[in-house]
Amino acid sequence: MTIRTVLSILSVHQFEEDLKTAIDFCSAHGAHLNALVISLGTAPTIGNYNTISSVWLDERQREIDVLSRKTEEIKTTLDRSEISCEVQDVYTELAWADEDIAERALYADVVLVGRQAARDDDLRKRIIDGALFQTPTPILINRGTRAMNASSRSVLLAWDSSDEASRATRQSLDLLKQADTVYVTMVDPMAQMRANGEEPGADIAAYLARHGVKVQVDRVASGGRPADQVLRQHAVDVSADLIVMGAYNHPRWQQTIFGGVTRGMIEESTMPIFMAH
Repeated sequence: MTIRTVLSILSVHQFEEDLKTAIDFCSAHGAHLNALVISLGTAPTIGNYNTISSVWLDERQREIDVLSRKTEEIKTTLDRSEISCEVQDVYTELAWADEDIAERALYADVVLVGRQAARDDDLRKRIIDGALFQTPTPILINRGTRAMNASSRSVLLAWDSSDEASRATRQSLDLLKQADTVYVTMVDPMAQMRANGEEPGADIAAYLARHGVKVQVDRVASGGRPADQVLRQHAVDVSADLIVMGAYNHPRWQQTIFGGVTRGMIEESTMPIFMAH
């Protein structure tokens, strides 16, 4: 997939690094940037006689004013850049934030979540629930120890022949083609005609090679360890600066409770992760 529109989620409280990352990323890919500044408002406080608290109303207005000022700061910064861009701001409540994010993620090729937004637990959960699990748009999230690079030289592709892994692979092709090496990594693969084929990893390696991707297939034994732990360690072993993987969740009515491997990767990874569901 060619990346032409990037939705960057920015926290109103802290965004300088994330904004720079988004600008660099869009510049490297020749993409349009839609910067979405989000303020998660506090829930209404009900006073006597079921009236809304005046203190809450004052706080709400203060938060809206801060959002307006920060949005103008972001516009000023982007005006100095040379990329195609636009800025939107959203003042929303925690209960509705995922829907607000999903609505805008529909019109992007990837949702970019930098370290500053990812450190906000409430915002991160709403992004994952809204963008990742309610739209077909992948996310690129960084909970690592340093800022995200505009392009990656070494990529670990977690492969298990699932629909989710296949979508992540196709949607990240722009990133995979730029890498010096893509390590197609399989944990305890089994040779099955309906899954991995007679030679696990061979089919996806051939597919990627036809797109000009430089591929190496790694079949890794778990030794009884959880798959997410094995993948994270192997990413370190091959000096990967990006992990690409499918995201798994429980049934749609439990949307906010996502699968163990997905949760482990997001919460414990020290490098950026590209995820598609």
